[in-house]
Amino acid sequence: MAGMAAFFSALFGTPLTATVFAIVVISIGVVYHVAFIPCLTASLVAYWISVELGVAPTRFSVAAPELEKLMLLRVAVLGVGCALVSVLLCRTLHFAEHQMKKRLPNAWLRVLVGGGAVIALTYLCGTRDYNGAGMDLITAAVEQGTARPEAFLLKILFTAVTLSAGLKGGEVVPSFFVGPPSAVAGPLLGIPAGFAAALGLAAVFCGATNCPLASIFLSVELFGDGGLLYFALICGISYMLSGYNGLYSSQTIVYSKLKAQYINVRTNAYHAGELVPLPAGRRGRDGEGLSTCILEKGTAAHRAAVPF
Repeated sequence: MAGMAAFFSALFGTPLTATVFAIVVISIGVVYHVAFIPCLTASLVAYWISVELGVAPTRFSVAAPELEKLMLLRVAVLGVGCALVSVLLCRTLHFAEHQMKKRLPNAWLRVLVGGGAVIALTYLCGTRDYNGAGMDLITAAVEQGTARPEAFLLKILFTAVTLSAGLKGGEVVPSFFVGPPSAVAGPLLGIPAGFAAALGLAAVFCGATNCPLASIFLSVELFGDGGLLYFALICGISYMLSGYNGLYSSQTIVYSKLKAQYINVRTNAYHAGELVPLPAGRRGRDGEGLSTCILEKGTAAHRAAVPF
């Protein structure tokens, strides 16, 4: 956890976000408080070293509108769209990885085909904007309110091909990139383009990682505390509506996103919410022969239908 916090902090210059992200991302619904000081120490040390080495922290200048009811409603609607984009991002990445391994079992061949596909896509697009981190485009969207409407789709495509070909890591920055094209949708809802891009960055990151608190801290460290309640609202909606998808298949969602219910499922497992019947003669808490917990299909617990 400390290593994860340190790397995140050094890369983006966001030590508090890095700390919170590291202690909540593993098991959604459980906070490892014992790791707070080790992770905070690691993230602060990494932040200081990166600054001393000349790595500038990632910061954006964006103006937030005054807090008012109609704008809250507009931001909530944008949050629904960001949740859908995060679902598209996660499902596309995992689908591409699965299909590439299925059709090309040889890892070296996957690298060759994936690399060739990225080169071909770059020539077809006529730009290298989607080959790297794309921080220039993110900055333009947030600070100038300019973005191409198809940019998020192309970034998802490039990222899916790259990761499925064998690259390890590199999921977080694309989630940053995919959100700022909200600068296009924002004005349609009456939200300033630059602020909509900032909201989209935080919300898509939240939906893809299932970490609303870390995403709110991220918004403060990247954009300042102006509009904090707007960021909190859109992150909450994106988290709630993004389902049980996620960038990390090893991540566990311990509690339901919609009600106080223990589910303990891996992300990208689509059976979340399914009640498991108890064996004959056993009764759940409701007396109807159903357990009140949700068990993962394929596990020994599921096959035995052990009650919670």
